Amino acid sequence: MTNDDNPMNQIDTSAEQTENAVIPTIQEVLSEHAEGRAVQGELPAALRESPKQKSPAQWAYERIILYIQNFEKQLDNNQEVGMGFTGGDAGVIKIEGLGFFDPDLITFYGRDGTGAKTQLVQHVSQLNVMLRASPKELDQEEPNRIGFKLAEALEREDDATS
Repeated sequence: MTNDDNPMNQIDTSAEQTENAVIPTIQEVLSEHAEGRAVQGELPAALRESPKQKSPAQWAYERIILYIQNFEKQLDNNQEVGMGFTGGDAGVIKIEGLGFFDPDLITFYGRDGTGAKTQLVQHVSQLNVMLRASPKELDQEEPNRIGFKLAEALEREDDATS
């Protein structure tokens, strides 16, 4: 290995240093008994963009999708992802959709424990959610996997918000 092959000898231009300073990073430390990570492998295209080019709502939306998708990977075929909310009586909803309204609102679509249609609109500064395994409906053959559908948008290079 020559000196030029050693990444420690690499000198970045000021433009590369600036770009690297705003590239999203994630760090998670889990016990040996904990499962899952938000991201395994390379970040989706939408999350490799600088967060400075996005509203707080879009940035939160895109990262929540990763957490939902990863959580669903850990569920069995009789469970779906639900989301609990703190600071109110919203309880847990089964997630059927997720969206944002620039610059600072996130909305969650779903059904509550009684099956009633539910929509929660939340300011990003108040965002505090808990992902939870919920039983799928008995008449459903397959569980709803909204995280994988949402994540498809993050892989598109052109526009992850449509």
